This record gives sequence, C-alpha cells and structure tokens, in this order.
Amino acid sequence: MNAMNLSPLFRTAIGFDRLARLVDTAASTAETGYPPYNIEKTADDSYRLTMAVAGFRPDDIELTVKDNSLIVAARPPAEAPQAEVLYRGIAGRAFERRFALADHIVVEGASMENGLLHVALRRVVPEALKPRRIPVGTAAPRVEAVAQAA
Repeated sequence: MNAMNLSPLFRTAIGFDRLARLVDTAASTAETGYPPYNIEKTADDSYRLTMAVAGFRPDDIELTVKDNSLIVAARPPAEAPQAEVLYRGIAGRAFERRFALADHIVVEGASMENGLLHVALRRVVPEALKPRRIPVGTAAPRVEAVAQAA
C-alpha cells in the first residue's frame, strides 16, 4: 500500500493547502535518491544543504525558491562524449529535487566546491513576530487620593 488518499481529510479542512502540498511533495520525492544530499544545522538559525552533483558545472544547476519550496534542478550539458564509455558509475543525469521550506527560511546563497553544491539557509523571523518583553511599571499615587486624605 504505497498510495495514501488524504482527500477525505482535506474535504472538511480549510486553509491546509500547504500541508497537502507538503505531503504530496514528500511522497513524490521519496521514490528517488538521486542526487544524494545532507541537511546540516550550522547554528541556531542557520542551515546548510549539501548535494553531491558530480559531473555538473555551476552553470548547469538552477536554484529556485517558489511557494515555500526550494527547487534544485540540473540539466547535463549536451556535449558529445570524448570517448566510448565502458562503464558509467557517475550518473550525471538530469534531476529536479524539491525541499519544503519552513516559514521565514530564506536562501542566503549557494556555492560549489569539489562536486558538492552547498546552499546556505537562514531563519529570519520578522521583528513583529518575535517575542518582546513588556516592562511593568508602578502606579504613581493619584493626586486626588492624597488630597482627600488631608
């Protein structure tokens, strides 16, 4: 039983479209393991996605952020092979990998080194949503109460 039908759940729920999209994305990406990747937490609010993209140049890779999703896609160059390949262990095939981003996660940048694509991510919470401390003051004695006591 690989297929789950969640439509009865969403028939009576309003505003859970993102949850449905997240479940669909998770189900569709679980089928393939290419290319392999790591997700690391580098600090309290920083993350790094590392993907093994051997055989691709930086120009072959496209990163897109859309609807709280990070889409990493690559198309191999259309170059003719220089020699007859007897065994191909390095895949180098086209791929598209989607990652669901939590609220307030922004992509800071990407770099490529030694066949690994590194994508830096950071959680940036707006000031309006951060908890703030409200100072508690003391009430000043009311002038009327002092005047009546005299």
